[in-house]
This record gives sequence, structure tokens and C-alpha cells, in this order.
Amino acid sequence: MGFHHIPVLVTETVEWLSVRPGGVYVDGTVGEGGHSAAILAASGPDGAILGIDRDPRSVDAARLRLADYGARAQIVHGNYAEMSDLARQAGIERVDGILLDLGFSSRQVDAVGYGFSFQRDEPLDMRYDTVGSTAADFVNHADERDVADVIYRYGEERRSRAVARAIVAARPITTTGGLASVIARALGGRRGSRHPATRTFQALRIAVNEELMHLQAGLDAALAVLKPGGRLVVISYHSLEDRLVKSWMDREAARCICPPELPVCACDHEPSVRFVRRRVVRPSAAETDNNPRSRSARLRAVERI
Repeated sequence: MGFHHIPVLVTETVEWLSVRPGGVYVDGTVGEGGHSAAILAASGPDGAILGIDRDPRSVDAARLRLADYGARAQIVHGNYAEMSDLARQAGIERVDGILLDLGFSSRQVDAVGYGFSFQRDEPLDMRYDTVGSTAADFVNHADERDVADVIYRYGEERRSRAVARAIVAARPITTTGGLASVIARALGGRRGSRHPATRTFQALRIAVNEELMHLQAGLDAALAVLKPGGRLVVISYHSLEDRLVKSWMDREAARCICPPELPVCACDHEPSVRFVRRRVVRPSAAETDNNPRSRSARLRAVERI
């Protein structure tokens, strides 16, 4: 199995996680193991990592890539929203750092079988795992209003109603190519360098995998797993993710979360994290030149109090 995915912001991830020799870390989206390999190298000779992924194909790839680290790398199939239970099952109580890289890998985009891409015609799946409903189930059975709502909310597609109307009229739609053609006709062809189906495909992937719900749960779970002084690093790739992450971090770092109209604080909220860097970290020009898919990445980091 080849490893062609290029992990994003690797040096920055190791820096902002404050990786140290002997530290224990969670990579909640281990993918093909690129970030985990860097963390293990920096935490040697006896640092350890728990790698988690929803995609069983990624779990296999990461296990192969990290095999030389032996027992220092535990790679498990699961959802990072359940990292507290997964850590406990792995014999880990608290950790020194957690990474959530919210992107999907080049392999998942390019490989046959996922149904993420409109660059080829294949079954309309879009699941990371092989359980639950597919994108085809949704586009062929959901109410037109619900289809429009998902496309608008998760894809930020302004013409979501037109797209939903076209999808319902074209049912049944069973392949990525078929769906992309329907969307292109509804929206009138390519918009500059972006395929007209880009936003709708993003929306369906987020909805099918319940990504934002799991992200919220995963951020909350991180608090239960991090040691005091442990770091949480999150890399997001689109505005919906980044807004959720920033809002969560702002709330957890705040001393008061009362509505602004209240004259006196009544919430008794205690901050659970502090910012280690307020400003978002972006890839360098050299990194985006080498890996154009990194250009939208945004890294944020907090430390457990």
C-alpha cells in the first residue's frame, strides 16, 4: 500500500502540541499516519499515540505506516467523538495532547469506492465507514425542502433550492457523475475554477457523516481526556468547521458566558482552556505550492487548564 497523502501543517502541529519525549497523544483523525509519525518521532524514545479513524481503510494504512513504532502506536477503528471511551479501552486515562485534523485524505478523494469526488462516475456513497445511510439514500428519499436545507446549511450554496428541485426531478440518482451533471445543469455550468457541484458534494458529505455533530462532541470529549497543561490542536478546512471550533474555544476560555444584555454575571462559568495562540495558523507559501490542497487549512490551539 502506497502513502501518497501529504499531511498539512506537520511542523506547526508538533510545535503547538508542544510534543515532548515520553508524552502520550491522541490523533483523533489518524488517516494514513502522517501527523502521528511526526508526533511519535518528536516524542521518542518512549512517547505513545492513540490513533483513531472512522475509515477502516485508513486504519489499515496507518497501522502499516506506523508498524515500526510497535506498541508506541495503538491504532483503532472508531469515532473521535468517543475518544474518552476509546482511550480508556486502550489503557489510557489522560493525555498530553490531542490532534483533530478535520480534512479527508487525498486517497479518499482519489480512490475508487468512497463516492466523494465528481471527477469520476461511481456509486454515490460518501461514507467514511461502511455503515449507515449513503448520499444516494438521502438524495433519492429526502423531502425537497430537507435537501435544499442541507445544501444551504452545510454547503453554503446560495441557489440550494434550485439544486434541490433539480435533484428531486432527476430521481433516481445513483452515481457521483449523475449527480454532478444534474447540479451543473441546474446552476448553469462551471463557476471559474470551481466545479458547480463542489458545494453540494461538501454538504452531502458533512450530512451523511454527521461531521459537525461529531466535531462538537469530539471537542467536548477532549476536555475529559486532556491532562492539565495538555494541548488541543484542531486543523479545519472550511468556514463551518472553523466557526464551530473558534466558538467552542472562545466559550471554553471565557470567564463569563452570560448574554451580553445581563448587567451582572450570573453564570459562574470557569474557563477550562486558555489560548496558546489567538491568531489562526495558516500554511506557508512553500507548503501551499507543494500541496495545493493545504491552502484552506487553519490551525487553532488551546491548553487545558
